[in-house]
Amino acid sequence: MKNKKVLIVDDNALNRRVFENVIGHNYFFDSASDGIEAIEMLKNNRYDIVLMDIQMPKLDGISCLKIIREEEITDIPVIAISAYSNQGDRDYFLSTGFDDFIAKPVKPKDLLETIHFHLQPGVRRAGITGVEADEGSDFNEGVIVQLLKYHTIDNIKAVYHDFLDEAENLTQEIRILVDLGKFDEIGEKLHILKGNSGTLGVLVIYNASAGFEKKIKQSNLKDLEEDLENLESGLKTYQKIIENDKIFAKYE
Repeated sequence: MKNKKVLIVDDNALNRRVFENVIGHNYFFDSASDGIEAIEMLKNNRYDIVLMDIQMPKLDGISCLKIIREEEITDIPVIAISAYSNQGDRDYFLSTGFDDFIAKPVKPKDLLETIHFHLQPGVRRAGITGVEADEGSDFNEGVIVQLLKYHTIDNIKAVYHDFLDEAENLTQEIRILVDLGKFDEIGEKLHILKGNSGTLGVLVIYNASAGFEKKIKQSNLKDLEEDLENLESGLKTYQKIIENDKIFAKYE
């Protein structure tokens, strides 16, 4: 499948990086930061499938797909990716012309199986059996088990170390924004952190960022310092998990 090429379309650099890390061992890829850039890349390059974020500035995913189909730029599968996740949302996206839908936070197995399914017509989605996270767990090792079907353990370790670097940067930025009182920007960064930690099964960061983001959305500005400390504590826990390396050693 390495001869196949994926176009990743997402306005956030960290989201793109996580997707690139998850699929890069199996597929060639290019990335676009918005719908306008994606259209130009589709006109000038050959791709086999598109992963399209729905909420983007300049040109959202639905409008981008409409242009692609109306101008007959390509007829390859285009997969919608969005935080909307109920059956009604899925049905709506499919009705607008998308070939499939993946909900955020994206599970690596869903991402890889969906790509594989559309690039090999007639192949059933077999599903990947993995270890489920225990209640109250800091880390879902099932994601590593799922990724092992497609990656070496060294590739997987690189994904998690890259996310650690990015999570450290985002958490530092959130600390500065809390001090400056820029709450809209805090919410945007928490949303990114929540989505990518959820994708990789880093539950200790996912839970802290999800609760924090919910309060920001509700304009509940009480105890923000406590929320920030919970996020920073979750980051430290994740640092210990990754730097310890024991979590990967059992799969080597």
